[in-house]
Amino acid sequence: MAIVDYIKVTGPRINLLVIVTGFVGMWIGAKGMPESGILFWGLLGLSLASAGASVFNNYYDRDIDALMGRTKNRPLPCGRISRVGVFFYAFMLSATAFSILAVFVNGISALLSLFAVVVYSFLYTVIMKRHTPLATEIGGIAGAMPPVIGWVAVQGHIGIEAVLLFLIMLLWQPPHFWALALNYKDDYKRAGVPVMPVAKTDEETINRSFIYVILLVIASLIPYIIHMAGLLYFYITLALGMFYIYLYLKVIFTKVDLNRQLFRYSIVYLSFSFVVMAVDISIK
Repeated sequence: MAIVDYIKVTGPRINLLVIVTGFVGMWIGAKGMPESGILFWGLLGLSLASAGASVFNNYYDRDIDALMGRTKNRPLPCGRISRVGVFFYAFMLSATAFSILAVFVNGISALLSLFAVVVYSFLYTVIMKRHTPLATEIGGIAGAMPPVIGWVAVQGHIGIEAVLLFLIMLLWQPPHFWALALNYKDDYKRAGVPVMPVAKTDEETINRSFIYVILLVIASLIPYIIHMAGLLYFYITLALGMFYIYLYLKVIFTKVDLNRQLFRYSIVYLSFSFVVMAVDISIK
């Protein structure tokens, strides 16, 4: 049971998205399949860094996790695994990730992974999460790093394409998370976490999310404008974006509750958009 619990605190579902977006960054940087060694060690290091940040988040938030229905059955609130062991587990994963990237990939990707872990584990989790709704937007910096690290793993430097992938993911994260937070607002209120729906109203949260979605759709079309991707990407991403905007307009004007659908569609939007971008680049 302990082994399963130690896997759970690494955030496997989030880690899968990290691996996918990191792989897309590699693919775009290489304009096709990257060299096998870079692919293996790069994704392994990226996955371990994500796991380390997630484990530390589980460690630090164990008290508020115990107060929320969505998280109260996690291993640490239930006492199924050792707090001390989890703390060192987080450190071990993060240090191993840095070492793998530094030795087998390149120093810049290692430093970027360390930066992402520090932003998520310390700036977001420790400093901001319990004090300000701005934590989501600042914490999004860490979540936007995987495709950048993937790109740098292949190229060895930060290019305009990597910056653009970062921007797309940075704009994607607030509406993605706030759709979830709206659905679990009472949980966050009980735990005293001032996420946007708790600190503000539902209407303000939806309106702020809508602004981010509009900016996201605009940013997502820039790869076509700068000839980073072609017409296939443009048309599919435009269609995905228009439907995303339509869902928010429906919520704004009809007041219907689509929080679950918006959360799920945000994942569909990012996944399809990035995969189509990678396919389009490889056939250009």
